[in-house]
Amino acid sequence: MNKQESSKTKKDSLLLICILAGAAILFIIFFAFRGCSGGQKIVIKVDGNIYRECDISRDEVIEVEGFEGGFNRVEIKDGQVSVTDADCPDKTCVKTGRIKDHGQTIVCLPHRVVVEVP
Repeated sequence: MNKQESSKTKKDSLLLICILAGAAILFIIFFAFRGCSGGQKIVIKVDGNIYRECDISRDEVIEVEGFEGGFNRVEIKDGQVSVTDADCPDKTCVKTGRIKDHGQTIVCLPHRVVVEVP
């Protein structure tokens, strides 16, 4: 290998290291701030309209009147949200369990209630 080829290989290696380092930094920044940008509040909607916005860090129980009657009991506890009771026939919203992360939702179709962590 001559001097020119050796120099080209070193430059290629340096470029590859810089690209990998940049990707690693972006990855760390994305995941470090992802938890801060989402998960700070929940939004409860009834029939597509905002019913209430709540801070996910404050424990409370909210009785939500669904579309054309019915109820859903939304509980915020220990930084997680769940529907603990509802008078809908299938109770899929209750069976969903707890949510806490950005983008997660609980949906009650009969009452048109959506609980989301934006």
